[in-house]
Amino acid sequence: MFNLAYLIIGLILFFLGSAVGSFINVYIYRTITDQDWLGGRSECEKCRNKIAWYDLIPVFSYLWLRGKCRHCGKRIGLIHPIVEVIVGLLFVWWYFIGALFFRLTSLPFQAIQPAYWLLAGILLLIIFVADILYYFVPNSIVGLLLALTLIYRIGLTFFGLMQPKDLIMAILASIGLVFAFYLLHVGTKGKGFGMGDVKLAAPLALIMGWPKVLVGVFLAFFIGAVVGLGLIATGKRKFGQIVPFAPFLILGTLLALIFGQQIWQSYLSLL
Repeated sequence: MFNLAYLIIGLILFFLGSAVGSFINVYIYRTITDQDWLGGRSECEKCRNKIAWYDLIPVFSYLWLRGKCRHCGKRIGLIHPIVEVIVGLLFVWWYFIGALFFRLTSLPFQAIQPAYWLLAGILLLIIFVADILYYFVPNSIVGLLLALTLIYRIGLTFFGLMQPKDLIMAILASIGLVFAFYLLHVGTKGKGFGMGDVKLAAPLALIMGWPKVLVGVFLAFFIGAVVGLGLIATGKRKFGQIVPFAPFLILGTLLALIFGQQIWQSYLSLL
């Protein structure tokens, strides 16, 4: 009975998360096409026919329709179910693993900390997908992530869970990284480094803090270089063509949060 209860909870959380993932797909597409993302029924991106509610069930509808529109029979982008599955799994992870880990903190952050990381994860996923598909970093999402992270960091400091000097260093790292990225933007005349990446640097640096921000940026450029060379080698990109950089910044940030301290200590030991 105990295992069955956890299974039911997991399925419910996955469905809720996948529903949020479905909304993320709608938000990104309607933002790009300059539509109202809060109103109006969903429609096929190819034939513009309205989609019935039973064809909007996250993941299941895609599998049932074999990835095709019921009306025109054209393929539905695979990114849609992928995002739904990722967010569904994020919700499950957050409850069974993430929330249990975050509860190690004191009140009131037993609830605030896991909620912050769940929201931050969703916002980062929106940016990740939007930049990969449309070379677009939503200003509203970046601004929300920055405000959310700044409030969270200040709250940690106020309750004594973060040292004031660490908060100051994180803010200085954020300002410094934005300035450095802006110089890259100007130096490449916007072709090699977009303003979206410049703006995204602010919340990411604040999330990582000092010195993890150095690790995260290094990993982002390293992964970006490897992927870029791989795309050129396989003929999928040519020299001078744009490759979205926000996904690499996000991957670098996640790796820095997990392994940043160990990597930094290993680097210092070599000096």
